[in-house]
Amino acid sequence: MKKLLLAALVALTFSACQTDRASESSSDVADSASGTLVGTTYGEALTLTEVTPVSLILDNPNDFVGETVLVEGMVVEVCENKGCWLDIASDRDYEKIQVKVDDGVIVFPMTARGHKALVQGNVEELQLTAEQAFERAKHYAEEQGMAFDSTATFGPETVYRIRGLGAVIAD
Repeated sequence: MKKLLLAALVALTFSACQTDRASESSSDVADSASGTLVGTTYGEALTLTEVTPVSLILDNPNDFVGETVLVEGMVVEVCENKGCWLDIASDRDYEKIQVKVDDGVIVFPMTARGHKALVQGNVEELQLTAEQAFERAKHYAEEQGMAFDSTATFGPETVYRIRGLGAVIAD
């Protein structure tokens, strides 16, 4: 029963890659902290105008869980399987936050990597057991085509990410 529950939770958490096509529209304009971002809209149109720094979310995650935020940054990674998540670089070096979208509602293209983005969504908290953290790391390695050390050990982990509702990615 425990293995079945773990498998179900891992499948729910990382079902990241079951999609058809996403809604997108070209040449949209969104306001950003540094001016106007011209690009392609994915998902819903952005409604927020105040950008929340990624570093502020990561420093004070409990203040943001359940809140809708607008973040801005460089796209540093995209799900290579189905485009169901992307990582946005923080305003502080060596930090990033993942944006996960509903499968099939939004599909981020691999070409988004290296482009500036504005993303609106809800901050969420995932509490992972050691087994779930292991499976998450294994799944990520498989998605990225990287080697995974199956002898690695993981402890319980708390992950903060953004459940994406809409994004504008610069052309």
